[in-house]
This record gives sequence, structure tokens and C-alpha cells, in this order.
Amino acid sequence: MLVIPAIDLKDGQCVRLKQGRMEDSTVFSDDPVKTAGHWFAQGARRLHLVDLNGAFAGVPVNGEVVKAIAKAYPTLPLQIGGGIRDIDTIARYLDSGVTWVIIGTQAVKNPAFVAEACKAFPGHIIVGLDAMNGMVATDGWANVTSVNVIDLARQFANDGVEAIIYTDIARDGMMQGVNVAATVALAEASPIPVIASGGVSRIEDIHALQAVAKTRTGGGIMGAITGRAIYEGALDLAEAQRFCDTAHSR
Repeated sequence: MLVIPAIDLKDGQCVRLKQGRMEDSTVFSDDPVKTAGHWFAQGARRLHLVDLNGAFAGVPVNGEVVKAIAKAYPTLPLQIGGGIRDIDTIARYLDSGVTWVIIGTQAVKNPAFVAEACKAFPGHIIVGLDAMNGMVATDGWANVTSVNVIDLARQFANDGVEAIIYTDIARDGMMQGVNVAATVALAEASPIPVIASGGVSRIEDIHALQAVAKTRTGGGIMGAITGRAIYEGALDLAEAQRFCDTAHSR
């Protein structure tokens, strides 16, 4: 299982939000490229980038920062989400050196777009499903829909999606622990591998997810995204990844 550092971009800075609220942000760095290098040096094998401004605007806003990170660390795989609503945006990100793009809001509003994107860019599409009490939220989490997260995930089973990032909004940035039960339920219900997000705040969360990484059915849990915890020192990235590697080799 991969432990994936998150770099959330707002106005060109590296920040963390609480429950997706733009007005409740903490700035951790004004140099996201340097921050990416720090996590790379700590052993990160993938970075999770989010264009927070883009998620609300519906178009990329921090694209140049993402491009700069990709250029600075060409061997570090990147996944980017936030404001990705059309094929041209996907193409531009992939051309700039990003490995995977994350379709979130558009996956909810226009599920057929996911199939179109997977066909155009096989192997490079991830779906981001962010949920509040099991219901999917869109537009930077500003709108909670009546769409059940598991029902929606099943719609993408045959599209060629590389992974589903599942975020429990109520846990995100709150340092309260990951929602293991909901993550496992999604991983067992869908053949697509799941990446856990939201509340991954201590080594015990990594232990709990690694213990159920291979689900009885479905695609299993392939990774965990962590943000505030590694910035504040509550979780050691290198230690967490070593644990996952050791557990996997047993």
C-alpha cells in the first residue's frame, strides 16, 4: 500500500483545509515545489496534488505550479485533481508531466465523461469520490448530492478507471482518524482499487488500512493520502511507508 503525501494548492501556496472549507485554511508553505522535493526526499513514491481554486472555479487555476513540480521531479509520479472538467484539460496536464488526472465533480454530473476520458487516455484516469454521510459532494464539496458513493462507483466498473480516491469529508483535515469501515465497504463493492483519504492522521490509521488492504471482494485498498498529519508531525511518512512495505512482504 502506498502512503501518498497531499499538496493542496491555494493561491500558489501549499495549504490544508478543514472539511474542505476555503475560509478555514492553514498555510504550510509558500513554495509548493520545495515541499514536493521534501516529500520526495522522505521516500514518497507518488504525490497527490489538488488545485483548490480550480475545484471551485471549474477550471485549472494553479496549473503552472503543478507543471513546475512535474518539471522539477520528473521521476516522481503525480496525480492532480481540481477543476478537471474536459478532455483538453486532461491532455494539458498529461503533456506537462502529470501521470494521473482525477475526475471528481464531472464524474458525478456526467458519468459518461469518465468513460470518454479513459478511452482517450487509458491508464491515466482516476475518479475522486468525496462523500458526506455516504452521499457524494461536488464543486469543491460545496454541494452534497443525493447520489450514493457506492452506487456511483459501481457505474465506473467497466470504464478502465485506474483507481477511486474516496474521501470522507467529515474526517478531512480534522485529525480524527480515517473512516476504515466506509473505505472497506467501497473497496469490497467495486472492482476498482481504492485510495483512502480524509482523516489519515497517525500510524494506527495506516496499520488499520494495511490490515484490510486486500479485501474479500473488490479491488482492495492500494493507498492512503495524508496531508495535515505529515505537515504537523503526527505521522512520519517514511515510517508509514516502511511499515506498509514490510507488511506486504510478509
